[in-house]
Amino acid sequence: MASRWRRRRLCELRADGLSQMVALRDISGSGARLETGNPPALGSQVELIHPDAGSISGRVTELSQRDIRISFDVSERTIAFALNAIAADMTRG
Repeated sequence: MASRWRRRRLCELRADGLSQMVALRDISGSGARLETGNPPALGSQVELIHPDAGSISGRVTELSQRDIRISFDVSERTIAFALNAIAADMTRG
């Protein structure tokens, strides 16, 4: 059985004119879970910038003490973004 991809890749999150570094905990074609100490408000439109996969827009759909979930409108582009992020992190030495 393949192990699930789990990394803490640092990415940039932009929301409401502010930028912060966040840890990417999980990603799929429909969204991502991010670790942050300063979460944007629920419902905020955000941009996630991955150092290798590029950038993608989403909306904050869940908040917890340490994590947020952002959701993407599923498309070929969001699936490609997720696969590129996973592949880039799996091939790093």
